[in-house]
Amino acid sequence: MPRNQTGNSRAAYPGTFDPFTAGHRDLADRARHLFDHVTILVAVNNDKQPTSNGTQRARDIRAILPADWANVTVAAWSGLTAAYCRQHGAAVIIRGVRNASDAEREFQLAAMNETLGVTTLFMPARAELARTSSTAVRATAT
Repeated sequence: MPRNQTGNSRAAYPGTFDPFTAGHRDLADRARHLFDHVTILVAVNNDKQPTSNGTQRARDIRAILPADWANVTVAAWSGLTAAYCRQHGAAVIIRGVRNASDAEREFQLAAMNETLGVTTLFMPARAELARTSSTAVRATAT
């Protein structure tokens, strides 16, 4: 497992998380057992027209995570994920993959992040959660 200069393994789990779904929570839970520290990195991307700002989404996510997830933090970020990783000593980006179209898009992002010095770890969605997406959850909520 890649380690930063302090000897801790750190990972960033980026996404819009609008909303944070059961699949997102499952991936964060699995990642927190693999790394000393995981940051759920809430992307601030107004082009996606989120239902709330990144800071509020980060607060909402932290509020629903179990208190004993001491090695998980939540932060809003508006820059490149690789830049966050370099600034905060995270050697790995966690990405969930639900299907083949996710994989194709994620491989392109992973290649770019690799050129920027950050490795991507793909984690498959659990079968029972693979059909859920934030977009679908938002659509059913309206």
